[in-house]
Amino acid sequence: MKGYTKGEHVLGLEARVHNTKAPGVGRVLDKFPEIVARLAGTLERFCTTLDCVDVAFIPDGILDELAQPAVIGTTRVGGVDLNKARIRTTLGAVTALAAAPYGFTVAELTAKVNSISPGADATVRQGAYDLRKLRAHEVITKPGHGRRYCVAPHAALTIVALLVLHDQVIGPIVAGVRSPRLGRKPAHWTAVDRDYEALRIDMQTLFADLAVTTEAT
Repeated sequence: MKGYTKGEHVLGLEARVHNTKAPGVGRVLDKFPEIVARLAGTLERFCTTLDCVDVAFIPDGILDELAQPAVIGTTRVGGVDLNKARIRTTLGAVTALAAAPYGFTVAELTAKVNSISPGADATVRQGAYDLRKLRAHEVITKPGHGRRYCVAPHAALTIVALLVLHDQVIGPIVAGVRSPRLGRKPAHWTAVDRDYEALRIDMQTLFADLAVTTEAT
């Protein structure tokens, strides 16, 4: 995939083939229409994934559902605990691989996890187990009997929303309410900075009304 941009504007996107064996439809001239159709589908999935990453959404009850054990086939697997750094890193890796035109393997996921978090020392065995849990909760799919995994558009929406909620909403708000006053103002005061400050002040009031202390005891 190649994108052409100018500043913050996207001028166009295109799909290129560097290895004509990759589409898996043959290399003779008669297969050219099928190759073009395959590339068009790849480009559409790529754009859909980018759209899902940009506009996140959390379904009702998803946090409770993910935390519960599930069954895949005849195997019972544990829940998806977002409080564990390993799970969040795995979800981040899945998001990064969601636009892969032919899905991704366990080995590719493990490599991506280790590149995102070099100290994770993730193994293929851990990656396979985490993928089973995500499959059981329908976060990812495994078409047919192959060894490659895919991320549906609605699942990409959920994954991104969960990561944003944990890392950019809950974490900063909880950290902010422990500070009774604003520290040094950032050099560049953005709209998001103003939103965080407004939430920090309102959350202190809410915690006081609920008799929740923000001081260490």
